[in-house]
Amino acid sequence: MQFLTISRRRTERFAEADFAALRESEAEQARALYSQGFIRQIWHRADIGGACIVVEADSEQEVRDRLHTLPLVKRDMLEVTIIPLKPYAGFGPART
Repeated sequence: MQFLTISRRRTERFAEADFAALRESEAEQARALYSQGFIRQIWHRADIGGACIVVEADSEQEVRDRLHTLPLVKRDMLEVTIIPLKPYAGFGPART
């Protein structure tokens, strides 16, 4: 099952230097999750600090557990929303 995660940096609680200090370890763990097939696609947000990630997991709890391995999530530096996705039916056969 796929999920969309949308995160926002908690800039009201953490300084840019706090995020910068974890940038490399965050990227390294994101690469590991990608290589495991968990992260399918990832984008930085253009409106505010944060990311949008499409992930593959069996449950929302698995998504939470695996995201918690990311240093910024582990330290509660991101607000994360998890949205379960389902296939778009409009591309399937027409219903009669």
